[in-house]
Amino acid sequence: MNPLNLPFDTHEMLAGLKPWIECESPTHDAAAVDRMLDMAAYDMAGLGTIERIPGRMGFGGCLRVRLPHPDQGKVPGILIAGHMDTVHPVGTLDVLPFRVDGDICYGPGIMDMKGGNFASVEALRQLARAGARTPLPVTVLFTPDEEVGTPSTRALIEAEAARNKYVLVPEPARPDGGCTIGRYAIARFNLRTVGQPSHAGARLSDGTSAINAMARRIIEIEDMTGPDCTFSVGVIHAGQWVNCVSSSCDAEALSMAKKQSDLDDGVARMLALQGTVNGADFIVTRGVTRPVWEPDQPGTMAMYEIAREIAAEIGFDLSCESSGGGSDGNFTGAMGIATLDGLGVRGNGLHTLNEHIEISSLTERARLMAALVMRLT
Repeated sequence: MNPLNLPFDTHEMLAGLKPWIECESPTHDAAAVDRMLDMAAYDMAGLGTIERIPGRMGFGGCLRVRLPHPDQGKVPGILIAGHMDTVHPVGTLDVLPFRVDGDICYGPGIMDMKGGNFASVEALRQLARAGARTPLPVTVLFTPDEEVGTPSTRALIEAEAARNKYVLVPEPARPDGGCTIGRYAIARFNLRTVGQPSHAGARLSDGTSAINAMARRIIEIEDMTGPDCTFSVGVIHAGQWVNCVSSSCDAEALSMAKKQSDLDDGVARMLALQGTVNGADFIVTRGVTRPVWEPDQPGTMAMYEIAREIAAEIGFDLSCESSGGGSDGNFTGAMGIATLDGLGVRGNGLHTLNEHIEISSLTERARLMAALVMRLT
């Protein structure tokens, strides 16, 4: 049986994907993420043993499906790892509805990464309908917290990956349709300035504005960006009354580097900023970190060559590069497990109100995933 000849139908896949996109699932809404996982579990009924793992730390749960195989649990197999949380809050559908325009389909989370997850599920369903048995056992793990650095499920992902020989991650494809064979390191930081409150109208000079202090620090932090390590501040919370000098301000920063040594240096520079300036205290605490997944690991590159051969048979060239932007592939790749990332759909605008996919890539990536799980040994 040639998995490239499976009867994938673009219109049926798009119809099946629509409910996933219309089930909004922002990371910090555990109930919403759980509803999405319920939907995925329903669509995977009949594929194998379905297990719902309760969430922790205030996040949603996980969905783990082990496909039937005589060697399941006996030999290292294949793990398909994806996340079902998105950056889009509930209500985004009002401004970014599921909408088809030619070969483009819009919707929150459709590229990152529900489209790739759905294509992977469809690949497994088509193989099951055809009665195909993969050479190795296959496990699917969908998680709820990747968009905030995977604080609650990293240990679970690493434990599951350790049971397997290969990890396939259907995160979005690279801009040219290529895949990812390494990822940069990422560190997150929680920032806080503490000032002195006062009445902003009557006694402005008696106060020390935490907002002003944070604004100055943000400029200082982002000015540390260089070719080897970047710094950005993406979240700020402060103030309740405009007529009060704010006594506290909280922010979150992110740093990314191609090498672990560069990230370690960046972390040291961030922590060194702590102290008191002009009466305002500045406090920096470490958040979650994604380790460097070094490119060109032998196992990963051997798997990539198989994927590239399959892509050529489908009719496209599958390039590969190390990528910025973290994923759970950082963890499995850093463990030394053969990991191929960016196997999901083509598209653009992820994390924006223009997020969309190329509809034709649904069947393309489903064929790629089906053939990969059939050829990996």
